[in-house]
Amino acid sequence: MKEHLVQLLQEALLNLKRQQKLDLPTDLPFTIERTRSREHGDFASNIAMVLARHAKMSPMDLGALIVKAIPESRQVDKVNLAKPGFINFTANRTCLLGVLKRISEQAADYGRSNIGEDEPITVEYVSANPTGPLHVGHGRMAAFGASLTAILAHAGYDVQREYYVNDYGRQMDILATSVWLRYLELTGQPARFPDNGYRGDYVIEVARQLRVHEGDALRLDSPAELAAGLPPDESQGGDKETHVDALISRARSLLGAGYERVYDFALARLRGAIREELGAFGVQFDEWCSERGLARSGAIEAALEQMRGLGHLYEKDGALWFRSSVLGDEKDRVVVRENGQSTYFASDIAYLKHKFDRGYAKAVYVLGADHHGYIGRLKAAARGLGMDPDRVEIVLVQFVYLYKDGVEVAMGKREGKFVTLRDLRDEVGNDAARFFYVMRSHEQSLDFDLELAKKQSADNPVFYVQYAHARICAVFRRLEDRGLPKYIPATGEAARTQLTEDREIELVTALLRLPETIENAARLRAPHILANYLREVAAALHAYYDGEPRIELLCDNDELRNARLLLLSATRQVLGNGLKLLGVSAPEVMERKSDGAV
Repeated sequence: MKEHLVQLLQEALLNLKRQQKLDLPTDLPFTIERTRSREHGDFASNIAMVLARHAKMSPMDLGALIVKAIPESRQVDKVNLAKPGFINFTANRTCLLGVLKRISEQAADYGRSNIGEDEPITVEYVSANPTGPLHVGHGRMAAFGASLTAILAHAGYDVQREYYVNDYGRQMDILATSVWLRYLELTGQPARFPDNGYRGDYVIEVARQLRVHEGDALRLDSPAELAAGLPPDESQGGDKETHVDALISRARSLLGAGYERVYDFALARLRGAIREELGAFGVQFDEWCSERGLARSGAIEAALEQMRGLGHLYEKDGALWFRSSVLGDEKDRVVVRENGQSTYFASDIAYLKHKFDRGYAKAVYVLGADHHGYIGRLKAAARGLGMDPDRVEIVLVQFVYLYKDGVEVAMGKREGKFVTLRDLRDEVGNDAARFFYVMRSHEQSLDFDLELAKKQSADNPVFYVQYAHARICAVFRRLEDRGLPKYIPATGEAARTQLTEDREIELVTALLRLPETIENAARLRAPHILANYLREVAAALHAYYDGEPRIELLCDNDELRNARLLLLSATRQVLGNGLKLLGVSAPEVMERKSDGAV
């Protein structure tokens, strides 16, 4: 409809050029938006205000000329002018109702488009370090990324979903050492646990599994050797970072090849648990890319050599630096330390190169809000590799604050004080978690109210939307129970002109917006746009169902009944399509609380 209105306005400008000799530019961007109230029609354009200065006329005077020059259209009933110069269009109701036929024919494909033009795009999300279970903050990243990639695919992008496994470096060494110390406790060789170790119960569970797997093979011949000569920990008046680094070095020395077995075992268990948990949450990936694998393949050296060849690396104080400050970053970055070890950022550079070496036109990173500094450094890395930085897109997702019984739940992975994603799913269910996570813009922090998420009433957004779908299913079950003729979509389509009630038109107008909603959500990388749209469709359905005067859905008039059933069927399809993109089920039956009026 918007495309048709654009054509009408462009024809009107051509008519004015010929008839009024007005020299109006045709390349200035103007908008066509839905009106906030149907009193002003269905769509409004600002074209008169955009062109008024060029025409040397007031927006109202130019708007009046444009309205007169607009060709007649079977899809438009009325065109009028409103201050300060908006041109409003009222769609023809019969043409408007044609969307019901389109929804019936396209079914699960209704809402698809090809604005992405099959552009190959890789989207990386979650990518939590495999040093512990996923917590509720990771859950938002998972729900956002899964919904965004589903929306992008529906909008015509060739999407690849990727999880980057940070399985290489110091944090993994701290985890491996923490697991080994718990293992020693289980074998009767208790050792002092570092202030900077991972303390969660999950570490003890991994240590138990390690004990079963290794038996006593990783015990110490002389337990005193572990602590002898170590620098003091923070609680002992020293530095916790220095202490834990020395402890890792001692563990490597004492275990020899056994250290890699501990490392690999802990990594495999925690990475497997993450994959299993995400799968249970309905979040799947096409690729699990290993940082450790990149390092072992020589990808880091290859990426740095490419930068060196382009003149972006230099040596200083025994370290190798990336001259990123001249490429848009806030400062230069070390890529190889004095001891010859590559930095985390060097791995990030290699991973960025790895993305584009696989042929993707754009790389989207979905990162937590605390990664704001990565925007400048990743774009600088792209420039340093000789790539267009616009091919790198960073989407920052704000934090989640979980509230239980009105009290915020504190979280901290290393201390073991957090609520896992599994805990959340067990308490509120997948559907509520997936919907709640994306119903607010990712640019806003999210206060996750557990009590609201479990509530079965109109106050709960996901229940409100799902109940709309279930109510429609109930109507079709009643159709069978009453022995009425079976609903035939073609008959309903032929009778669509019988839908004349204002509430019916409001509902049809809402259904018409799904394709543009998906396109907007894809362009803006904003799944909350779709979530809010579904709430609006549900509101229109509930108003249609409950409003006064009551509308008899299963009336005796076959033509009218089939027309209304067509409307309900289309609404059910739209709700189902949208919920599927958000990873939320569309139930046919739902429990309704006696005190939860919907």
